[in-house]
Amino acid sequence: MMRKTPLLLVGVLAGAAMTLLATQPRLWIGTSASAAAADTYRQLNLFGDIFDRVRAHYVEKPDDSKLVESAVNGMLSGLDPHSSYMDPKSFRDMQVQTRGEFGGLGIEVTMEDGLVKVVAPIDETPAAKAGVRAGDIITHLDDEAVQGLTLNQAVEKMRGLVNTKINLKISRKGVEKPIEVSIVRDVIRVRSVRSRVEGEDIGYIRITQFNEQTTDGLKKAIGDISTQITNDKLKGYVIDLRNNPGGLLDQAISVSDAFLDRGEIVSTRGRDAEATQRFNARAGDLTKNKPVIILINGGSASASEIVAGALQDHRRATLVGTRSFGKGSVQTIIPLGPGNGALRLTTARYFTPSGRSIQAKGIAPDIEVLQDVPDEVKSRAVETKGEASLRGHLKAEGEEGGGSQSYIPPEAKDDKALKTATDLLRGVLANAAFPPNPKTAVPN
Repeated sequence: MMRKTPLLLVGVLAGAAMTLLATQPRLWIGTSASAAAADTYRQLNLFGDIFDRVRAHYVEKPDDSKLVESAVNGMLSGLDPHSSYMDPKSFRDMQVQTRGEFGGLGIEVTMEDGLVKVVAPIDETPAAKAGVRAGDIITHLDDEAVQGLTLNQAVEKMRGLVNTKINLKISRKGVEKPIEVSIVRDVIRVRSVRSRVEGEDIGYIRITQFNEQTTDGLKKAIGDISTQITNDKLKGYVIDLRNNPGGLLDQAISVSDAFLDRGEIVSTRGRDAEATQRFNARAGDLTKNKPVIILINGGSASASEIVAGALQDHRRATLVGTRSFGKGSVQTIIPLGPGNGALRLTTARYFTPSGRSIQAKGIAPDIEVLQDVPDEVKSRAVETKGEASLRGHLKAEGEEGGGSQSYIPPEAKDDKALKTATDLLRGVLANAAFPPNPKTAVPN
């Protein structure tokens, strides 16, 4: 479904060119404005001249639409790393990602030896009900061999309209013959929030992205934890935003609001009046003012940084981990009409309640905790370079900051940041940054 209003993301042209050329010139006041307009139209004529020459003389006949798309992408990538053109398929994929729901089977998959391997079926989905298991190898989709397809191509074939059928052929360890399963697609909701109880007295909530399901997922997680731990035994919450790349601005605001009773959450400032806004919290802390510790690292970006920055400025939470990524800009998704995709354009910078911009700086944790990285993992990328390392990034206001460690141990027992958080909540570990002092918060 097409959105009626632009989508705001905090966290990747023949018609357009012809429209610009065909539009009646504006009435400019002053010689300099008139000269600027004339220069702009000369540049557009230059583009048209080059376009015609490439079409006429390139060694092989080029695809006109690809020429224009490449030109548009070149123009946008020259602005900053986060502005881009999305073709119709990329636009649809982005909508699926931000909605957090789609027609599908309900399995998490990966690619192994050219075949699709099931990581895990999602509870209460068609795949789980059909008996698909973790470790199953999917060899055929509707009698078409998976071998030779990319993971994205295979996933696209498994997704589809609700109430449509797909046949899977599965190879399962210990079962000699292939298993054939017929599954009817249903609405699958991406779980951006997962939770558990740590040691019977702490609520742990991990947010992996900010899509349309995130705030509801957070409310459910808090509710689930409160049913498992009585209020008098609950020491507090650990909110894990590590390696969360961001997502929807409105979800970052509502997630922050869940822990605040009042005050500013974030402000945005751009060239246009509508891009300059201030967002405030409403009364009602869902955690009943229980202590909160937020885990961040070099992979925590954009929407994650909005949440971390808001709760840090209000002294509502203590941040533990390593410096965040530093993406302090907002992108507006502008649909370009049926069949034309959409424009992802950076339209504003955002600022935390204290007025600081984290663009190309990141957010420094209140308590820095570095993980022990195993030798076999050190050869891989376990540290992000951050926004400041991206070519063409928007410059910071003041000194820029580098990236930081983004490694998370697969086992909770080896997770030093998580252990620090739980030790602080239980009083085993003392630190001046916890609990935070509300008297030093930004004025409300």
